[in-house]
Amino acid sequence: MQVSDTRPMQSQGTLLTDEALMKSLKEAIAQKLAPDVTKIDRQGIYPEEFLHHIGRIGAYGQGVSPVYGGTGRGLLPAIKAIEIISETCLSTGFMAWCHNACSWYLQNTDNLFLREQILPQVATGKLLSGTGLSNPMKHFAGIEKIKIIATPCEGGYILNGTLPWVSNIGENHLFGVSAQIEGSDDYLMAIAQGGMTGLELKQDVHFIALEGTNTFRCLFRNAFISHDWILATPCDRYVEYIKPGFILMQVGMGLGLTQNCIDLMLRIDKSKQHINQYLDDRPDELQDELEALRLKSYRLAESIGHGRELVSKEILREVIQARATASELSLRASQSLMLHAGAIAYVHGSIYERRLRESYFVAMVTPALKHLRKVLASMS
Repeated sequence: MQVSDTRPMQSQGTLLTDEALMKSLKEAIAQKLAPDVTKIDRQGIYPEEFLHHIGRIGAYGQGVSPVYGGTGRGLLPAIKAIEIISETCLSTGFMAWCHNACSWYLQNTDNLFLREQILPQVATGKLLSGTGLSNPMKHFAGIEKIKIIATPCEGGYILNGTLPWVSNIGENHLFGVSAQIEGSDDYLMAIAQGGMTGLELKQDVHFIALEGTNTFRCLFRNAFISHDWILATPCDRYVEYIKPGFILMQVGMGLGLTQNCIDLMLRIDKSKQHINQYLDDRPDELQDELEALRLKSYRLAESIGHGRELVSKEILREVIQARATASELSLRASQSLMLHAGAIAYVHGSIYERRLRESYFVAMVTPALKHLRKVLASMS
């Protein structure tokens, strides 16, 4: 596979403080993202320049050591970054999560080539990346069968199979992939690249939201992947390292979306409170619940820290519950927003309609709400 540069990269200049990073992100969102949100949503425009830009200012390197181009501050500022972006555009907030998740994989691998040569390019947004772990996450939860088979060969593995949808990828993008090793009960996790030989990307469906996320069906036909690109094999313990951060960072999407729904309801109430006061899920009630979820998620992020160690079963259960709550709160807030806005919300292309469509994604993206509830039931 080809990468843009394989020289080790050190962090350059003075790393932004959390406050400065959030300020820079807000400025970038206002100038480079907000004007294009309608195009991203309705036309499926992929905001590639914005995604590279926020990588340069530090949106992807929070859990990454400064040696590899990050800040080393852990998951908390990563969640805050995803939250701030999702307030304006969930598609882009989701892609920020995809990229941060791949950065998290690389931060937690024992593979020195990936950590020293590839992670710095991902942490700084030079290379964009996705996750590719929807199928294995569901497989390990007993929901569906693994879709990729890896056959050992000299120097690595040959991959065959199809992943239905992988987001934030393209010809030069990286993404995680998991496969069952042929003839065994073991699995591997690796980093694939969009332009690798034997991989075909197909964009053959249209979604009701999240159209601008560069989501492709990935067909692996005798695709060779070398040992240099293996995150872990067998990967059972490795998956347990990355799972809490992978799930918790998604909460940022729900936090941002819900906050914007509340803000829009408050704006509407300036002229319609006299009638909206009779609705359920009023903005002040939702704000209290959102703040409780926000504080809980921030606390959990500090507990997880930088990964590379197992968390307790209780911490993992709290992470999964926080993720489920983010789904539930997003759905309630977007529905309440529609009712608060009234007839104008039913106009095709309104911000209210977009936020409703996006909220279903928070509840359906892996791990989906039903997946989370299944896991919580098994942990009880």
